[in-house]
Amino acid sequence: MIKQLQKKGLAEQGKKNLALAERNMKALMALRNQYKKTKPFKGQRIGMALHITKETGVLVRTFMDAGAKVSIASCNPLSTQDDVAAALIKDGADVWGYKGESKKDYYKYLKKVLDFKPTITIDDGCDLVTEIHLNRRGLLKNIIGGCEETTTGIIRLKAMEKEGKLEYPVIAVNDNDTKHLMDNYYGTGQSTIDGILRASNMLIAGKTVVVAGYGSCGKGFALRSKGMGAKVIVTEVDPFRALQAKMDGFDVMPMEKAAPFGDLFLTVTGNCEVIRMEHFRRMKDGAIVANSGHFDIEVDVTGLTKMSKKKVAVRPFFDEFVISANKSIFVIAEGRLANLAAAEGHPSEVMSMSFCGQFLAVDFLVKNASKLSAGVHFLPSSVDEKISKLQLQAMGVKIDKLTDKQKNYLGSWQEGT
Repeated sequence: MIKQLQKKGLAEQGKKNLALAERNMKALMALRNQYKKTKPFKGQRIGMALHITKETGVLVRTFMDAGAKVSIASCNPLSTQDDVAAALIKDGADVWGYKGESKKDYYKYLKKVLDFKPTITIDDGCDLVTEIHLNRRGLLKNIIGGCEETTTGIIRLKAMEKEGKLEYPVIAVNDNDTKHLMDNYYGTGQSTIDGILRASNMLIAGKTVVVAGYGSCGKGFALRSKGMGAKVIVTEVDPFRALQAKMDGFDVMPMEKAAPFGDLFLTVTGNCEVIRMEHFRRMKDGAIVANSGHFDIEVDVTGLTKMSKKKVAVRPFFDEFVISANKSIFVIAEGRLANLAAAEGHPSEVMSMSFCGQFLAVDFLVKNASKLSAGVHFLPSSVDEKISKLQLQAMGVKIDKLTDKQKNYLGSWQEGT
């Protein structure tokens, strides 16, 4: 076991947190209860690179109950919850990760998962897929398919597909409505606020918040910032999303124009160098910068370090970069995912829907692997409908049903006004 996970009582605390998550992930637990009876994943070896949180732990347990063997590494050096990792090891999972791991350990642990010789990969950011295609090509012959959790990973997969480099089918789970319109929107909005407040204890009300990127994540964070009393400015490169932000009541301008106004900046674009040195130079003293995009490349922390006289670790996951006697800029979680490094990630109810998507995507791969070509694939809408029903049942919500006359009307072209 990794040394950091050997602390006395750690696994016991992890089991308590897993039990709490299971209580709040009723949709996924319903799938577990259904699939553990038949164990349809028996013989499958699932290699995962996901955030090792209590919610991910529930997914790991669910795969194991369905008959699979699981090996998991963290997809971010700061996101592992050590108590959960220790508990999963006690459960019999092959776990590689600890909070604050070095970059060297990060890649070493990804390779440990590949040493497991997975038949299915589950990624959050495409690192496993990339490593396999670049350095572990011998594994390709036994992999029936993979799943991808996040927008950044889908961007990378589509680039591979466009170049003809992706050699097995990968399900874009992120594109499920019950993922990107729930996890990204409701989850990122709340959990990012949580991480920012834990790190900085700043008051949101009365501040100017600059949100870089108005996809589902940016929309969720902008809405919650507005709800807490902030003035919100959105920066975008996509004309339609910029138009949406304006229609939603937010100011829209380039980052260069927004930089002097912002008290808090958040990047959620999936791209690199969104906040750069020229933007830091225009920021006011005391500005706080955070990121909730997958990789730590959206904020140029390296450039900020070079232009600073010194860096001070003020409190956990909250660093001050002293640029001059009259100006400092603060960065949350080293520019990595603020919601998972400085907080615990998305609430369990939201992740229940996302991980129902991962679970059903694996089920889809197992049943249809021989029919799927190499490339990026999307789950049928019936899967979103199933997950939505499971979550509504978990919440005790009932909805209407179409009458036979309504069904006939919707299926007819002869009915007029």
